[in-house]
Amino acid sequence: MELVVDANILFSALIRKGLTAELLFEDGFRLYVPEYILEEFFEHEPLILEKTSRTREEFIQIMHTLKEVIIVIPKEEYLDLMMEAEKISPDPADTIYFALALKLGCGIWSNDKKLKNQKKVKVYSTEEVLEFV
Repeated sequence: MELVVDANILFSALIRKGLTAELLFEDGFRLYVPEYILEEFFEHEPLILEKTSRTREEFIQIMHTLKEVIIVIPKEEYLDLMMEAEKISPDPADTIYFALALKLGCGIWSNDKKLKNQKKVKVYSTEEVLEFV
């Protein structure tokens, strides 16, 4: 199953060990993120370190591990779909995920319920993703 992963899913996996973190490493999933997520993670590094009680070295190691299972897509590859994504995204902050999902022809993994308030892209919660394992 191919999915675009919302940043909040990745933040959740970084902050606490559990189901979300385990699902990221399950066989059978091809997971994608827009390239800006890496920037966002490093911008929020102090908060992540505070919430997780991890060292910077552990944070960097986790980031390297995530990059092994998640495919980072450059914005140039889905930029042409941003206008269409703006029309369907219930939240302007999530337009980039919709553009990438449209480009790849796949769904989005997010626990943000308002993202389901459209009919163009299927949005899966963690519980729904678990059903595919």
